[in-house]
Amino acid sequence: MKKIILKHKKDAAVRRFHPWIFSGAIFKKEEGIEEGDWVEVYSGREELLATGHYHQNSIAIRVLSFGKIEDQKQFWQAKIMSAYQYRIQLQLTDSDKTNCYRLIHAEGDGLPGLIVDIYGETAVVQCHSIGMHRDLQHIVDALKNCFGEQLKAIYNKSAETLPREYATTTENGYVFGNSEASVVKEQGHSFLVNWETGQKTGFFLDQRTNRQLLTQYVKGKKVLNAFCYSGGFSIYALQAGARQVDSVDISTRAIELTDRNVVLNGDRENQHRSYAEDVMQFLKTCEEYEVMVVDPPAFAKNIKKRHKAVQGYKRLNVLALKKLASNGILFTFSCSQVIGKQLFEDTITAAALEAGRSIRIMHYLSQGADHPVNLFHPESSYLKGLVLQVI
Repeated sequence: MKKIILKHKKDAAVRRFHPWIFSGAIFKKEEGIEEGDWVEVYSGREELLATGHYHQNSIAIRVLSFGKIEDQKQFWQAKIMSAYQYRIQLQLTDSDKTNCYRLIHAEGDGLPGLIVDIYGETAVVQCHSIGMHRDLQHIVDALKNCFGEQLKAIYNKSAETLPREYATTTENGYVFGNSEASVVKEQGHSFLVNWETGQKTGFFLDQRTNRQLLTQYVKGKKVLNAFCYSGGFSIYALQAGARQVDSVDISTRAIELTDRNVVLNGDRENQHRSYAEDVMQFLKTCEEYEVMVVDPPAFAKNIKKRHKAVQGYKRLNVLALKKLASNGILFTFSCSQVIGKQLFEDTITAAALEAGRSIRIMHYLSQGADHPVNLFHPESSYLKGLVLQVI
């Protein structure tokens, strides 16, 4: 591997095991290093600090090891198996109630730039960096070695997540086996997942524990699921005995998918209504609800859009709180990585003040345990949520 040397006093972050090395920390690099290459990172005193993928952007190196890697094939086999063993501890790999989960969560599993989700007998891979995509065959081989005959197909869905210019050189498709959209189980509930055409890898797996928490509060209640996508929260609420559930999403395809999932989970169509509408406009004219779920897409993809995103979250939650019945409960979320937990809570506080509602916090929420947070990389804690009650 070619070498990169860091500037004096610019190696503190990597010594604290942060998996990103920024371009401004680089003092010197060997000639001939190309986008996505494996490189070894040294201090000015020639101490080996890390090994990782090199990229020509602000995050110049995504660290894969804080030591030397002698054999890349062996490295991948060990990393994938380690992630799988962790999911065994979470009781996700051999469950009769759940057969979909996240296997690799980027920095949370020590593999920045890589997502792998399992849907039954299919693995869906998303590479977010060129280095990861160049290592795709190693990843495929390691997955096949880990799962053996349990794995029937591996689908590469990286075209949407790779840098734009590089993405034009590749396309989504099966890199092992073949499969079709299928019905998966989550906590005993059935969901139709299409990893080829659906958002992200096909389903929002990170909300599993939060969907389960919702079931404690919905029996006999009137529930709104805003930004419903495929109806995850809606299905859980219906199965838990909600009197009525309304699902809202601006996407007609999302509403069609929600309706299909409602049918999949029993004869409850008479308790469910769906609306292909803009959520903001819906909230301005809708009736009151006793329980509401507000789970919007990321309002900010980068730091430059953070202020605008905060204003968007505030406006959204003002509308929601005004339509919440007395003693009603609101599950509200942000999946914008650049919106920290404290900033999100401050934004919701401002929304409650503007709405004129007195609020108590019932729960602080985050992503599920199969989306682990690297202690040395707080940025991997991207999903934050609050469960609030109007007093």
